[in-house]
Amino acid sequence: METYSNRQTWEVDLHPDHACGGPLDMVLCVEAESRTLLTFEDDVNSRPEDEDPDDAITVPMTLSFVLPPLHLGPDLLVLATDIAAVGGTELPLQVSSVDRVAAVTDAAERTVNIEGRVELALSRIYLGQDLEVLCEMLDRAREVCEFLLDRAPAWLGEL
Repeated sequence: METYSNRQTWEVDLHPDHACGGPLDMVLCVEAESRTLLTFEDDVNSRPEDEDPDDAITVPMTLSFVLPPLHLGPDLLVLATDIAAVGGTELPLQVSSVDRVAAVTDAAERTVNIEGRVELALSRIYLGQDLEVLCEMLDRAREVCEFLLDRAPAWLGEL
């Protein structure tokens, strides 16, 4: 049995302007399932023109921060605590890592994954409301990028 989701994903690869050559990339992703969009369309069409659509219909926006494998990886607990303060409540962040060992005699290379996920109300996007909230979240994402760029040389063994 095969099923098709008709999910649409918009993905934008970003990086700070002064870090064009790396080492950090930020990926912004918005996913919308067709059922969600159809539900929202039905909600808009079922209401009088002067009534706003339901705020409960949302789509997830994910921000992922990607660094190359780190030779001198950070203490994850310290990183998670420090970066939570940078992201604040506008951009809650999760930190995880994967240690990769190519051969038994090689040192582990740590890949750190930092991800923030926020639900966006389709009604607010549709009506052009609360754009300052979205701007604040993107400003926080820029601050997270700066935080990571300041520390990346030490983690990459470049200092």
